Amino acid sequence: MADPLSAQQYKDSLVVSFSDTLKTKKLDEVVIIANPSSNYLRENKALGSLDSYLESSSSINMIRRGAYAWEPMLNGMATERSVVTIDGMRIFQACTDKMDPVTSYVENTNLSRAKINDGQSGTEFGGTIAGSIDLMRRKSGFNSGRKSGGSAFVGFESNNKQQIYGSTLNYSDKRFFTDIDFTHREADNYRAGFRKGQSSEVNFSQFTKNNLSAITGFKINENQELQGSLIYDKATDVGYPGLPMDASLAKATIASLEYRYRIPSKYEGLLWETKIYFNTITHVMDDSHRPSVPMHMDMPGWSKTKGFYTKLKGNYKNQTFSTTLSGYKNNSLAEMTMYPENPREPEMFMLTWPDVNTMYSGLNVADNISFSSSLGLLVQGGLGMHQNKIASESGLNSLQLFYPKLKSAKTRMLRSLYSEISYQHKKFLYQFGIGYGDRAPSVSEGYGFYLLNVNDNYDYVGNPDLKNEETINFNAAATFETAKVSVKGKVTCFYITDYIIPKKNERISPMSMGANGVKIYEQLNHASILNAGMNLDYKMFTNWIFSANASYRYGEGTGNTILPLMQPFVYKMNLRFARKSYFAEASVEGSSKNRNSIEFGETQKPGYFIANAALSKNFVLGNQKLILKLGVENLFDRYYSTFDDWSGIPRMGRNIYSNLIFKF
Repeated sequence: MADPLSAQQYKDSLVVSFSDTLKTKKLDEVVIIANPSSNYLRENKALGSLDSYLESSSSINMIRRGAYAWEPMLNGMATERSVVTIDGMRIFQACTDKMDPVTSYVENTNLSRAKINDGQSGTEFGGTIAGSIDLMRRKSGFNSGRKSGGSAFVGFESNNKQQIYGSTLNYSDKRFFTDIDFTHREADNYRAGFRKGQSSEVNFSQFTKNNLSAITGFKINENQELQGSLIYDKATDVGYPGLPMDASLAKATIASLEYRYRIPSKYEGLLWETKIYFNTITHVMDDSHRPSVPMHMDMPGWSKTKGFYTKLKGNYKNQTFSTTLSGYKNNSLAEMTMYPENPREPEMFMLTWPDVNTMYSGLNVADNISFSSSLGLLVQGGLGMHQNKIASESGLNSLQLFYPKLKSAKTRMLRSLYSEISYQHKKFLYQFGIGYGDRAPSVSEGYGFYLLNVNDNYDYVGNPDLKNEETINFNAAATFETAKVSVKGKVTCFYITDYIIPKKNERISPMSMGANGVKIYEQLNHASILNAGMNLDYKMFTNWIFSANASYRYGEGTGNTILPLMQPFVYKMNLRFARKSYFAEASVEGSSKNRNSIEFGETQKPGYFIANAALSKNFVLGNQKLILKLGVENLFDRYYSTFDDWSGIPRMGRNIYSNLIFKF
């Protein structure tokens, strides 16, 4: 029972979709993920990483600490300020250094799209400032007749000798469907671009990863169904050249059970959907393979989440409405053991996340009203209860060294309100939105204990006395579309009060050897962030399409504080030819130099310019298809590094890739 999707193509990998059966258009940005079961000809690198597809959105850029598990920044803000879910499930990282973002536990071969909501339009499953990203997995759904199929695929990338193997299987009939997907990736160190007289190998950038995903649905009767899902993901020997430590293990088990009931009613399409879920994450950092380490250490972390949501949605006359009640309990625990070189000296141990239980329950309501075929209004609001509780007595005692009056539990109220108006006039669509909301500090911001940030080389200490961070956000978008041309411009502004940011504290000595000092999370009176993006599609001739997109971010806080990790002007241009079973594309991309924040250890990176090319051919073998894709990235082997490359690690040099997909 897949929900209907009315969509309008704006650029190759971005689709702007509208609410389920409305005539008025509520803007959601959706990144279509290429996988071997669909979109196999349109995308030039079907077996590429999910990270590269998310990066195609003008709202997202990715922080790289290595060649694996990039952290998505939404609207210029790190993951503390956004809500990232998989099919609506809340999942929290187990690594204090953010080496395991939620996006690292899925593969593009089992995803269909990533739904992106900006600001307070993304509060369905919790409080947020930046917005939300929901990674939606592929489902065959029920079919009037029996239908089965799948794919087998293999890929290779020359730069880091990455090997990709896997398969998908799917079956559906009137009462049952199942989708099973397996992917294996294995890569050596990658090479940066050419520099005369210098080695190009980027040490500690290897990784090995296995991912298994399964979804099964059973129709009880015409109006009721059950769906169960499982993700098992395991990465080993993962190197992080941007950090002083690697990961020997990153493992996730994510399971859910969902009940859907289409209620017979005068309300059109009234659907009640309820899901319970559980996930457990284990992440083990170690430096045992690093040479010349002053003091070896292990830093394991664990995250366990139990949660649910129940949602009611439907249509009545000129309205589409939805109500979502959701909740979760997360436990985050991380520790560090340091081993002195002298074996007679005792080991040193501390909790870096002091066994923190986070409980949340919230109600979110949305109503999309169509006043006419050209004018619509969305109103959305939510209220949530958020509580942190330190379960470890030793962890509580450690934090009480800095905060003597600290209690083990703290409860907060989270609020959100958002309104958006859309107006269609001939070939133009205009949209304006305004929202207000807040979010609670993350576990690291509130309770982190001596977390080393290598970007500025300071130990970070949390502050449980932080107030909620609040925001007022504005967004405006305009789209012009004809049969040949589509142009979309979008601006999003955030005014954030009590902005949480680490500040240097001279009174405290660092724990990490060689660290410059200690920073404690404090709050600026205010901060402002501006995001702007534009997309263009032009159908030049039959079979020829020219696409271009550009985006820019600016962030500044109280006292002219330059906010860190703000994307400079970035652009990409594609020229694509597609005819019958052939496809070819040439593209260029680049950026200006960044506006760096010296306070947070950033250096100014010069602008860059690289070129890419791709070819694809679809062979028909009876009822089967064989898809061959070839391409080259960074064609001229340019050496470059960008603002979001942790510790200034260079990007990958010339990379020739091949994807072979057999679809049956």
